[in-house]
Amino acid sequence: MNKEKKIRPVPALLVGALIISFSSVLVKTSHVPSTVSAFYRVFFGSLFLVCACIVKKEFKPRSLKKNILAVVCGLLFALDLWTWHLSIQYVGPGLATILGNFQVFVLSIVGFLVFKEKIRIQFVLSVPLAFAGLFLIIGIDMNYLSREIVIGISLGLLTAVFYSLFLLLLRQLQSDKNDFSLFYYLMLVSVASSFFLGGNIIVSNGSFSIPDMAALVSLICLGLFIQFIAWVMISNALPKVNASHAGLILLLQPALSFVWDVIFFDRQTGMAGWIGAIIVMMGIYLGMTGKEKSS
Repeated sequence: MNKEKKIRPVPALLVGALIISFSSVLVKTSHVPSTVSAFYRVFFGSLFLVCACIVKKEFKPRSLKKNILAVVCGLLFALDLWTWHLSIQYVGPGLATILGNFQVFVLSIVGFLVFKEKIRIQFVLSVPLAFAGLFLIIGIDMNYLSREIVIGISLGLLTAVFYSLFLLLLRQLQSDKNDFSLFYYLMLVSVASSFFLGGNIIVSNGSFSIPDMAALVSLICLGLFIQFIAWVMISNALPKVNASHAGLILLLQPALSFVWDVIFFDRQTGMAGWIGAIIVMMGIYLGMTGKEKSS
């Protein structure tokens, strides 16, 4: 218990965001089809989470309703990973990750319509700002965009929708503080996600084969560092950090993912692209901090 108290939430959130920024890089270096990389991320991650549950003695009777809710979360997370990993194949790690972070706007709109959360003027400004930045990244003239780019952007935005639905259900799952185990429910979500993604691979006559040792290392790292370590650090620290600070820190993920895309995969990005990326980050940050709960 004393060790847990020494782990400060802000540094934990920073480290978690830094680690998870490499997730799209590991997807690219795994050299397997997008759905297969998504499957192994949650499969290997669930193995590490199972070990954590055993060590922490988290396997005990749980509410059937919450177990079912966790399985549904797993389905939504599987859809989120499926569309995001596909988007990476079309538009690269950096842009795909930026597009996935548009979930901020989906959550804010749902919060306004469903939970009666108040929206500030900065959120209203954030939406056109983010899309203006996006147009700078991909090029202003939409008529000259290739079919692949359009598909990749569509998949990235769909990722944001699925991730938003996942976060809403996860919030519901975490609402009962007396019957919530971080490791147990993240484990159950990961197991359910691997089941759905694995089923998709089987139905589509895909292969689970891993081509070489380098690919295996990338996939294991996805499970260990992204699905297990970073996910646990962020999930544990997020409720303890001020919303505006958390929003700024979490921007490290898409920002660094874009940088890694340029450094590791030679993404061609001119001055307009860099300006666009900065503008998108500003828009996402304003979207994160531009709402408040109604009293």
